[in-house]
Amino acid sequence: MDIFEFVKKQSPVTSDQIADFLTVNRATIRSDLAILVMIGYLDAKPKVGYFPGTSIRSPKMELSTLENMKVRDVQGVPIVISMNATVQDAVILFFLENVESLIVTDQRGSLAGMVSRKDLLKVTLGNQSAPTMPVSLVMTRQPKIVTVSPEESVLSAAKKLMQHEVGVLPVVHITTGADGLEIIEPVGGVSKTTMTQVLLNLVTETVAKDDM
Repeated sequence: MDIFEFVKKQSPVTSDQIADFLTVNRATIRSDLAILVMIGYLDAKPKVGYFPGTSIRSPKMELSTLENMKVRDVQGVPIVISMNATVQDAVILFFLENVESLIVTDQRGSLAGMVSRKDLLKVTLGNQSAPTMPVSLVMTRQPKIVTVSPEESVLSAAKKLMQHEVGVLPVVHITTGADGLEIIEPVGGVSKTTMTQVLLNLVTETVAKDDM
């Protein structure tokens, strides 16, 4: 990978220097840098820059595997709540499922939005009527939700998580209902925790093969 080789030769380098080398803007490579740091190929220090990480091997094999691996292979079960459910219902579901965000659906089962722990904290602090409020009043609505399909690559999903700075991506299957309207059906979820586990498993397997 060009980023890895450039950092290995020129370290320490800043993200601006890497972007200049690749002739792109810094935002374009932010997710790539985050992934390379996550899997140990790069390290970063504030006000210093990026330099080679603890892994001395080229990341090409791992990144190629992530490009070929599909979201459907790693997605978790979607944790769904109705938009008509109350904030109290959402709080209980958070405790029962121990997740970062809940997927909110409408009466057709189509994705209507997402609600996070932070969303609930904002509305419940000092608000005695909050427990009876419908989730639809506190959720982030669908047009602003970043989704991923089961057929997208794991690498693509990881980049979306990093670029949009979200904790969870709903995995969706898009169909057309009997009324002719689009239904965005949640069929799974992919989180940063999911990605960390995938990357850890991949690196561990690669190291084991190298030691054989």
